Amino acid sequence: MNVLIVDDEPLARERLTRLFGELEGYTVLEPSATNGEEALALIESHKPDVVLLDIGMPGLDGLQVAARLCEREAPPSVVFCTGDDEYGAEAFKDSTLSHVTKPIQPQALREALRKAEKPNRTQLAALTRPGSEGGGPRSHISARTRKGIELIPLPQVIYFIADHKYVTLRHEAGEVLLDEPLKALEDEFGERFVRIHRNALVARERIERLQRTPLGHFQLFLKGLDGDALTVSRRHVAGVRKMMQTL
Repeated sequence: MNVLIVDDEPLARERLTRLFGELEGYTVLEPSATNGEEALALIESHKPDVVLLDIGMPGLDGLQVAARLCEREAPPSVVFCTGDDEYGAEAFKDSTLSHVTKPIQPQALREALRKAEKPNRTQLAALTRPGSEGGGPRSHISARTRKGIELIPLPQVIYFIADHKYVTLRHEAGEVLLDEPLKALEDEFGERFVRIHRNALVARERIERLQRTPLGHFQLFLKGLDGDALTVSRRHVAGVRKMMQTL
């Protein structure tokens, strides 16, 4: 079986290549992929049977790559690679998806390869369940779009804004609609997001400045919005100011 290794760490790629050298029946394809975009291109050109897919990569991460593979007619089987301290790694321990934990041991790799299956949208979405079900806050937000299930890594989320029965999630590459209450999102991600209005949560690390307009309103400027600003309600101004002093 032909195997494609996808990992942004050179030492991890070298270790996996050595481990496969000790297994019969597997050929490691060259070159390996160092990021998600390379992985999709190499999968398209080389048609591997199995992909060893690192979760924590810059740009497209492992879950996003797997979600893209779900759109293909004949995706390869996937083994996810996670670190013990990796955000969201706990969810894999309760998942039926094939995975190994770094540093990868030979027997664990053999077992994961035996269980490897083609990625499934439902299983991927299950990894993003709320913390009350999965043992910790989600690493990704799942949204249903025309393409199926889209997974947005939490660090890429800029804000959540509630509008009637839906919540708009703005992220680095666009917007999606969520069928989740804003209060539930605040309860789960309160350490990363702050409420600035009864209908808005923004990512703390995205905050650039709080500015008062000539009419006495307050606006919050966020990284990634290209100069656009969100309104801060008078009720939440004091809390936002206090929080900003700790950033």
